[in-house]
Amino acid sequence: MEKIILSDTSCLILLEKIGELELLHSLFGTLTITPEISEEYKKPLPSWIQIESPKNKTYQLILEASLDKGESSAIALCLERKNPLLIIDDLKGRKLAGSLEINIIGSLGILILAKRKKIIFSIKPVLEKIKRTDFRISKELEKTVLYLCHEE
Repeated sequence: MEKIILSDTSCLILLEKIGELELLHSLFGTLTITPEISEEYKKPLPSWIQIESPKNKTYQLILEASLDKGESSAIALCLERKNPLLIIDDLKGRKLAGSLEINIIGSLGILILAKRKKIIFSIKPVLEKIKRTDFRISKELEKTVLYLCHEE
């Protein structure tokens, strides 16, 4: 079974807003989302994004007591797969996924990875586009991202 890369809705929305959705395809090839995430995203999906539901809905229902349906379905699907990577930004969801030993990365981590793999030349212009959206980045986090990308 090949490694699965799952995304929650926030990363898809953010990257689409700034015209960088294709970064996910460049980094991972195929991306998986759940039907709930597709519904939250509300836009047509590129061919490289596949939809899959968790088989055991019990996990999802339990998680929905703490998280939204998209995050719950993504984490539930991760629990059914071997060594998944979950792209998730919501702090509560990140903490819960981490406590379940699910490998996680956020939208900014995706950008750092894209820079390290030379898919993007500079992260600064991408951060500037993000700052023009409703996605919040603290000054400290921005400094850390720039430092990690050697653009401080």
